[in-house]
Amino acid sequence: MIQEHVPETVRETADETADGTAFEGATAAPGGAPGAEPGAPSEAEPEAEPEATRRDSGATESSRANRGWWDRNADDYQIEHGTFLGDDRFVWCPEGLDEVEAGLLGPLESLRGLDILEIGAGAAQCSRWLAAQGARPVALDLSHRQLQHALRIGEGRSLSFPLVEADAGALPFRDSSFDLACSAYGAIPFVADPVGVFREVRRVLRPGGRWVFSVTHPVRWAFPDEPGPEGLSVAASYFDRTPYVEQDEEGRAVYVEHHRTVGDRVRDVVAAGFRLIDLVEPEWPAWNTQEWGGWSPLRGNLIPGTAIFVCVRD
Repeated sequence: MIQEHVPETVRETADETADGTAFEGATAAPGGAPGAEPGAPSEAEPEAEPEATRRDSGATESSRANRGWWDRNADDYQIEHGTFLGDDRFVWCPEGLDEVEAGLLGPLESLRGLDILEIGAGAAQCSRWLAAQGARPVALDLSHRQLQHALRIGEGRSLSFPLVEADAGALPFRDSSFDLACSAYGAIPFVADPVGVFREVRRVLRPGGRWVFSVTHPVRWAFPDEPGPEGLSVAASYFDRTPYVEQDEEGRAVYVEHHRTVGDRVRDVVAAGFRLIDLVEPEWPAWNTQEWGGWSPLRGNLIPGTAIFVCVRD
C-alpha cells in the first residue's frame, strides 16, 4: 500500500533547489509504505496484452500513455536492470558507457557546485552519482512509481536532492535555474514534440549551459527489436516517422515511442537554439555480455544502438 503523505525530508528538498530557487508548480514524489519492496503484487486485475501498431500519437496521448506504462512497469524495470544501473552510477546506455570514462558533461572536477537537472531520471541513479561529485542535482521524472524507487534507494543515505514529478514538456522551474541538463534515455524517445522539450531545457539553462541526452540510435528503427540474428535484417523504412504505439482493446494508447532520424535530431537541437558540439555513438565493449531488450553483443558489434547528443546553450 502506498502512503498518501509526503515524508518531511522529501517535502523539504522538493520545495526548493539547493540554492533556494523555488520551483514553479513542482510536485514532490510521495514515499512507499515502510519496508515496501519493488515487485509487490498489484491488486488490479491483469490486463489483456496490448496491440502493437503504427499510428499518429500527439503530445497529450503520448504523455498520458507513457506515464501509465512507467508507473505499471517501474518495479519490473528496477528488478531487471537495477544491478546493471547500480544505485549511484551514471550509465548512459545499455552498452554500459559510464560518465566516469566518457566525460560528456565536462571534466569531473568541474561538476562540483553546479546546479544540474536530470530529465527522465527514473530511480535517480545518475543524480545520486552527480551529488557524490559535489553537484546539486534535481531529478525529474514523469513516473510517480519510478520516483518512489528513487526514494527507496536513497533512504538512509547522507546525500539528498530534490525529486520532482513533472512532464519534460513543461518544466516547473524558473528561467536560467541550471548550469547543466542531462538525460540518459529519459523522456526524449517518448515525446511527440522534442523541439518543445529542448526549448524548455534551453529556457531553464543558464548561458553556456550544456545539454547532453542519449536516445536509441535512429538506425535501429529499421530493424526488428530482437537481440539475436533475426534482429539483423532491415524490416521497416528508416524514414518512416510514424510512432510505434501499443494500445488497449478500446484503442487507447498504453505505450508510445517516437522515431526521429539522425538528421531530424540535429535539426531539432538547432531549432531549439542549441549548438551541437558532439554526437557520440558508443561501441559495444568486450566486457558487456548481457542482453537488454534488443541490445546485445551480437548486434552491438555490427550496428550502433545508442546516440548521445552533446549540446551547448550559447
